[in-house]
Amino acid sequence: MSTSVIFRRLSTLFMPAALLMLTSCSASESYRQCEGVVWGTVFHITYKSDKILDDSIHKEMQKVEMSLSPFNDSSLISRINRGETAATDSMFRTVFFTSAKINGISSGKFDPTVAPLVNLWGFGYKKNDNTPSQADIDSILPTVGIRLCSIDGNGHLTKKHPATEFNFSAITKGLGCDMIAGMLKRNGCNDYMIEIGGDIAIAGKNHRENPWRIMIDSPIDNDTAVIHKPMTVITPGDGGIATSGNYRNFKDTGNGRVWHTIDPITGFPAKTATISATVIAPTAMEADALATACLTMSADSSLSMIDSYPHSAVLLITADSISGQWKTLTSSRFPQSE
Repeated sequence: MSTSVIFRRLSTLFMPAALLMLTSCSASESYRQCEGVVWGTVFHITYKSDKILDDSIHKEMQKVEMSLSPFNDSSLISRINRGETAATDSMFRTVFFTSAKINGISSGKFDPTVAPLVNLWGFGYKKNDNTPSQADIDSILPTVGIRLCSIDGNGHLTKKHPATEFNFSAITKGLGCDMIAGMLKRNGCNDYMIEIGGDIAIAGKNHRENPWRIMIDSPIDNDTAVIHKPMTVITPGDGGIATSGNYRNFKDTGNGRVWHTIDPITGFPAKTATISATVIAPTAMEADALATACLTMSADSSLSMIDSYPHSAVLLITADSISGQWKTLTSSRFPQSE
């Protein structure tokens, strides 16, 4: 989500950065729905099954919470960030290695070790209302760099710097979608739509026996994020979809308004013409990370990166710096609008 979105505990607010909505989700007799709030955001899950799997869905969410939520002091990632352990679990390793891959293809623009800088700017799991100085940023930049972190064959993590911290918020909701999808498949479910805070994993067909259709909203700046203005509808096929946006989560400083996506190279909020990126990828986790990376890159670089990434596509919305007029760009494999 953001980083592009912030992964939080239930007791805190999650800033919605995603723009996706299900367009056909009415349940028939064999289609079940599980809805609620998790990690401070809402989720909507529709699945076809002859049994209720809601308890199993919540168990998968709890696993993710206890491994990867920096807002939970007891989670594995919180203990790793405090230097209490270097032992990782399978979920940490999954997001670590995927993040390292996206870091490489984005020329370092996607980096979960940017966490202390996100906190410094007041967008992370540690609040700060002050505007950082260059000296503040320079003191943290040496700790940033996932490419100089490693996990050995025994699952032991070596950080770039003792003060290096991780925040996988820009990939974790996608992982949660994928883990629930895996659980549903193990239970014989091949038709489902899983949406957590706008990150989506879909497979099979909806209750009308048609492929799932996804509506992409216009990037409207509003405080409540409940106004939806459709921009287009697509049929993406099985896989993951995620949208990241630089227009709702911001703060005003003495030097003007800044948005929440931090550039790991400069330590400052990213400044690009891209205000929204919707990515289709093999998994929701990959889509989540790639969408965030697109917000820190030029539109041309983003399109090139996505075209080089297997089975992926992107829709970018850019805004002219003077007129603010939107422009829509798509990569070569993005599905035709309906």
